[in-house]
Amino acid sequence: MATAANAAADALSPERLVEANIHPESLLATDYLNHFNEIIMLMEMLPEMPDCAEDVLAWEPCSYQQHFEVSGFKDRDLAILAYESAPVAIRADFDTTIARIDGHLVAAQNMLREAEPGDFESHGRLAALAVDELRPLISRARALVHGEIAAMPSINDTSEENTQSAIDELFE
Repeated sequence: MATAANAAADALSPERLVEANIHPESLLATDYLNHFNEIIMLMEMLPEMPDCAEDVLAWEPCSYQQHFEVSGFKDRDLAILAYESAPVAIRADFDTTIARIDGHLVAAQNMLREAEPGDFESHGRLAALAVDELRPLISRARALVHGEIAAMPSINDTSEENTQSAIDELFE
């Protein structure tokens, strides 16, 4: 008779994780990053397609677990179990990176809400933010998912104040 611990160990076997598109070392899945890729793409399109603003404003932060709970990901329960079992250092770095992405996106949404209708200069700044700030953070998160933590420089300051300052600098 298998115990719950044995069942979890079997579920988290490297073969099973690879089959489910979950990295066997980081225990994270890149599927979660799709939550961010779409809004970043929309921000990049704002200067040419201002109608994308509604979609940018509709985006909401979503935790890793929340994403998989509502997703159509075939192995969503395994993705959540794996995330909860991920190595502490990798998960902490990943969560910090995601918090920075969320902070930038929420600040960008606030800037978009405050912009005058037809303010194409603001749209250009938001597009630049997507490329200059968000794409590198997504790359960092992707590297963490793929177990490339040793090659990643550490994130120094993740305070909300500094995230907002970086956004403010783009709009000055």
